[in-house]
Amino acid sequence: MPNNKAKGSKVERELFQIFVDNNFRAVRVAGSGMMENADCDIIAGKKGNGKYCVEVKASKKPIKYITKDQVSRFMVFADIFGLKPVIAVRFNREGWFFLHPKYLKDSGKNYVVNLARAKEKGKRFAQFFG
Repeated sequence: MPNNKAKGSKVERELFQIFVDNNFRAVRVAGSGMMENADCDIIAGKKGNGKYCVEVKASKKPIKYITKDQVSRFMVFADIFGLKPVIAVRFNREGWFFLHPKYLKDSGKNYVVNLARAKEKGKRFAQFFG
């Protein structure tokens, strides 16, 4: 069973490939989640389509927690570079959902996105980036 870092890298590579397959230019941010100042996982853009800062999450369970500190750093990073912030979450057997961080629910110590919220407020790749 792969460790969390390996699983995170795998889902980042999967999403990176989806961007590439849809004619976006994209880069995975080296050390994201591990290093100071690497506050997003993927930066992607397409002429006439906008530029995005993407935080990638995956969960076996129908719920995913993200620390408030991580979201805060992510939003600052997006703002500094003038990128649109996107939370990309993949739930097992449900696929990818893309949503603006404002749709994360405050659970006290963390922000949380559950499957129901992702289905309600999130969009699929083609809807969000189309």
